[in-house]
Amino acid sequence: MSKTYYNSEDLKKFGNITEFQEEMGKKFFDYYGSVFEEGALTAREKSLIALAVSHAIQCPYCIDAYSSDTMEKGCTEEEMMEAVHVAGAIRGGASLVHGVQMMNKVKDLSM
Repeated sequence: MSKTYYNSEDLKKFGNITEFQEEMGKKFFDYYGSVFEEGALTAREKSLIALAVSHAIQCPYCIDAYSSDTMEKGCTEEEMMEAVHVAGAIRGGASLVHGVQMMNKVKDLSM
């Protein structure tokens, strides 16, 4: 079996990031915990957002964590995939809208 760069077992070690810089690690986890508390958005909604963002930034650890988390919060497979499609649409749209920059440059060069 070949090794991969991403090891799913490393997700369990996330809390260890405080080992080399305790103060900043603690501040991060305090902030992270606060972000995911119930607020204007439910914990379920925040989990779906996190799942979509996980795909947009292509973090396999986050995808694993938030696939589990959304399921634990009662999200359906359809809702989860729809969130992933939202991320895909935004990512694709972000690439395409930069086509305007190319079009502007081509028009400038063509004059």
